[in-house]
This record gives sequence, structure tokens and C-alpha cells, in this order.
Amino acid sequence: MKRHLAAFLLAACAPLHAAEPSTPQPVRLAIDATQVKGPMTPIWAWFGYDEPNYTTAPNGKKLLSDIAALSPVPVYVRAHNLMTSGDGSYALKWGSTNMYSEDKDGKPVYDWTIIDRIFDTYIERGMKPLAQIGFMPEALSQRPQPYRHHWKPGTPYKEIMTGWATPPKDYAKWSELVYQWVKHSVARYGQKEVESWYWEVWNEPDGLYLIAPDTKREYFKMYDYAADAVKRALPTARIGGPHTAGAGRFMDDFLQHCLHETNYATGKTGTPLDFVAFHAKGAPKVVDGIVRMGMDAHFRHLDEGFALVEKYPELKNVPVIIGESDPEGCAACGMQTNPENAYRNGTLYASYTAASIAREYDLAARRGVNLIGAVNWSFEFEDQPWFAGFRDLATNGVNKPVLNVFRMLGKMRGERVAVTGDRAYDAARIQAAGVRGARTDIDALAAKDAHSVSVLVWNYHDDDIIDAGSPVELRIAGIPAKRVQMRHYRIDQEHGNSYAAWKRMGSPANPTPAQVAELQKASELAELAPASTLQTTDGTATVRMQLPRQAVSLVTLTY
Repeated sequence: MKRHLAAFLLAACAPLHAAEPSTPQPVRLAIDATQVKGPMTPIWAWFGYDEPNYTTAPNGKKLLSDIAALSPVPVYVRAHNLMTSGDGSYALKWGSTNMYSEDKDGKPVYDWTIIDRIFDTYIERGMKPLAQIGFMPEALSQRPQPYRHHWKPGTPYKEIMTGWATPPKDYAKWSELVYQWVKHSVARYGQKEVESWYWEVWNEPDGLYLIAPDTKREYFKMYDYAADAVKRALPTARIGGPHTAGAGRFMDDFLQHCLHETNYATGKTGTPLDFVAFHAKGAPKVVDGIVRMGMDAHFRHLDEGFALVEKYPELKNVPVIIGESDPEGCAACGMQTNPENAYRNGTLYASYTAASIAREYDLAARRGVNLIGAVNWSFEFEDQPWFAGFRDLATNGVNKPVLNVFRMLGKMRGERVAVTGDRAYDAARIQAAGVRGARTDIDALAAKDAHSVSVLVWNYHDDDIIDAGSPVELRIAGIPAKRVQMRHYRIDQEHGNSYAAWKRMGSPANPTPAQVAELQKASELAELAPASTLQTTDGTATVRMQLPRQAVSLVTLTY
């Protein structure tokens, strides 16, 4: 009887005990503004896309203006198809400028009309081209037909590889085309301006983008002839590559060729290599109905590329550009055909972007390479449904949450400073196993200049699950002032999130003008609370917040 009574009392008391409120311990992040890690290089101020003719569409111009406005430095833009033949119309994974054709006698005809419109759009906004020498004009293609493709999401990717994807049939004409393009650019924009650009040859020649019996050697030859042409037109121009899809044997052999082998164009030893570029992508998948990101794969590819650069002492200080650095490969593959891409509209893409860009500094530093840029391969797509799950920064002229991460990064200045935390993952751990299991990654990137400290904080996990998150406490030390003005910007379900606003209004297929205006307002970078003044204690300020899962905050302290 006593045993039964005790069991009854325990059972009766259990719900009361479970209902007692518990206050979770805050995640603590310590920022030391006196401990400098390195410059806050704006590696994020680089963007790219397949379809160059979106540049001059109204939504393209608006987005470029928004990107230019958020950055304190000139933004670099990389686009495919700048030399492709066609009438300048756009389509998924297609574009053209028709800069080169031939008359009935086979003599070159140069037409800079469309490429000038594209580059003018950049220059007018203070942006700069990462100018891609590609793809092959129809008149120079080894196998020109079929030339124009009509690819759609869900069809095999290889269907885009048509007549533009071959080496030139005449290297003298190819070289002269490149020479004339650079010479024209100098005449139009001035030598000083073009000296600030970067020139590159082709895209992912180790993948499907170059069709040849010996792709590697053919690419090396293309690069040599293009580099020689660029330098003849402007000796101080900067050219590099190879923009490989991965950091494997192809990239290694290319570096060896540029440094030590015979130049196909000049017969001399070596080829100009003013920067090294490669691509690195993640690998999301659907697990038990939930999107799971592959940041571990992304980081492994980054580290492999940095390791190859580290391998060559001659490249110790040569700039490195990650020509495409993204959660996965196909920007034009929407979530209807690729459900693993459903992360793109909301806060998972935003928190992934914050957490990955921050670690790129650490991965590069570990290998001792001079990382200057990491191209986010996402722009906008014309004539598509609202929030169709393409990897883009805006939909139908309305910016998506991920763009606000770049607005936050644009407010960070000066030098990176030390951050330590009790819930942070380091780059090596993510590279090994991703961000999986019960614990989320709550960490920060911090910077300081003469009159401010800025702290970018995120709550990230590979799995696409949103919850209330955790309380977070920032202790920011090394502030040379007794009081600071604090501003707190936020991306979450209620702030800086046009996608959540669109869903709240019922996901309209054709929003009214009033709804579009509401979405535009929701797309702006929002503050969590009005600006306030904080007192410091012994040079330290304490900031507390609740940080939901997938949320990103930027705290700025100005003095």
C-alpha cells in the first residue's frame, strides 16, 4: 500500500514539476576589439550570374543599384556569355552580346553595342567587371550547330552545352577578338578604370563547359592566347584563372603550366597569372522531408583550392578569388524541380550565407592565401513566378532575406577582431561534419574601425527547422569610450523578410500594387529596436538578445 501511495504521489507531482518554468542559460560570445585577426577584406562584395542580358532589364538595374548602394567599396560582377552570339535576348542559362561575327569573306566584324550597355550599367553604379572571356562566338566555334539552346529546369544540364562550348577554330582570330575587346574597353572607360578590372578565361573548363578531345591542353592554349592578347592591349591589365568547378588535378596542372611550362602563344616559359580562381559549392539534400544543407562539402572544396595555392611558393601573395561560392551548383534550378533548393527563399539561405562567409576568412588564413573575393552566384531571374526557389537575391523586383546579409556586411569596417563563444563551431569542425545534431552554431564575426565596433551574429543549423532559438549575451571589450550608441539590425521571421511577409498575405501569385509596396517595405534591412545609448564598464559593453534559429543580427556600437 505504501509503495502504491508513493507511486501515486510521484505521478501526481510529475506534471507540476514539468510545468515549472526554466530559464535557459544564455549563449555567451566574447568580442575583444583589442585583438586584431586581420583586415575586414570585403570578400563578399562579389556577385555573378549566367544571364548577362538580365543586367539591363529594369529589375536587373534595380538590383544592381541596391547591391552597389550597400557596399562601401566597388562591387565586382562576373557574368557568363559575354562573347556569345545572339540578339541579346535573355533566357535561363543563356545570354549573348554578338560582339563577333564575320562577313561573307570571313573577315571579322566587331560590334560592341550590347556589351557596352552591360558594362555601362556596371560603371554607372561604381561597379567593376570580373570580365569573362567566353563563350565562343558562333563564327569561331569548331562545331557551331546547334548553337542556341532552350534549356528548362528539370531537363539534363548537359543540354546547355551547344556550339558555344568549344575552343576556337582559329586561334589568331580568337586572340585578335580579345585584343580588340580590351582595346575598346580602354578607349571607352579609360586606362585607369580598366586597370582596376579583372579578366578571366572561360568557366569551369574541367566540367561540361568546354568540349574538346583534350580539354585540359586546349584550355591552357586558350588561356595563353587570351592572356597574351589582354597584355598586348593593356600591359597593366590583370588576368587569371582557371575558374575550375573544383580544385583537382586540372587546376593543379594549370598552375604548373602558368608557372613553369611553355606558353602556347609566345613560346616563352610561363604565362601571366595575376590571380587564381576556382569554385566551391555545397550539397543540400532532402532528409526525412526536411532540407539539409551541405556546408561541410562547401568548406572541403574551399580548403582543397586554398591548399593547391599554398602548394606553390610563387603564389604566396597572389590574390585568390572564389569565382563561385554557394550552397550548391545550379542557380536556375528552382525548388519545383529540385526540392533540395527550397532553402533559397527564406532565412536558411541568409544564415548559411552569414556563417559561411565568416569562416572563409579563417579557411584562407589557415592556408596563408590572399583571399580577396568570394563570388555569390545569384542575381535575379526575369519572367518567373514569385518566390519560385531560384538561387537569386530578388524575385520580381523585391529583394529576398539573403540580400540583407550583404547589407549587414556592408556596414562592417576596418579590421576583424577576435570572437570566442561557448556554442560556436570552428571552420575545421564544419568542414569535417557540417552543423548537425542537437546543437546549432551560434557564433559571430566582428570588426572595428576608429569609431565603431560591429558584430554579425547568427544561429545556424544545416537542417531547415525554425524555433525560438536561444538567449545570447555579447560581451564586447576594448571600447575606448564610456558610452556608445547601439543599433541592432535583424533578419528573422518578422524582420527584413519579404518571403515571410508574402506567405502571411496568402502567397499571392499576382500581388496587387499595394501588396508589392508592402513586400518592398518588408524587404528592407530592419532594426530590432530603436537606437539606444549603452554605458560601458571598464571598456566593455554587454548586449543581450533572443536569437531565433536561422536569425541573423548585426549589432553596431558607435563612439
